[in-house]
Amino acid sequence: MSPIKAAADDLQDLAVLWSIGEARAQDVVEVACAALVAGLDSPTLRVLAGCTRAEAEYDVPDLLPVVLDELGLVFYPRDSEAGREAAARALAHQLLAGRLTPRELALRIHQRFGHQLSLAERLAELDDEYDIVEYGDRTLAQLDAEVTAEAQRLAHDRPDHNRLS
Repeated sequence: MSPIKAAADDLQDLAVLWSIGEARAQDVVEVACAALVAGLDSPTLRVLAGCTRAEAEYDVPDLLPVVLDELGLVFYPRDSEAGREAAARALAHQLLAGRLTPRELALRIHQRFGHQLSLAERLAELDDEYDIVEYGDRTLAQLDAEVTAEAQRLAHDRPDHNRLS
């Protein structure tokens, strides 16, 4: 994957995580800076990357949808099914990138979506299994492996929304 495509994917993922409260505005600014360094560019991306921490909280809500549009990426409405699915995929990418443990992924999916998101239902079920692992017939390593396999399934099931492919 090219650095520009990777930067676009990272920006897309962080945008959806920010929209559901899983990332801070300053995290969006940091990813915008990394995207510029990787070679991704647009007028509003430059403005977003230049935001200070204090400005980020106020400016990200207005700038991010414009940046995504300029780059041909998707801004998901806050309560949309597609946005929730994109957020589940973005969290799965966090696990695959080593930023979350399997247990953390299952817990965050369960906390954010309960058992209401069919795409990630198995992860919510696995979070329940973590709670009773000491009483069940499965090991922690088996649960971790199944969560990782689910994350890989979600990551490979990712729709390609950007024109930077």
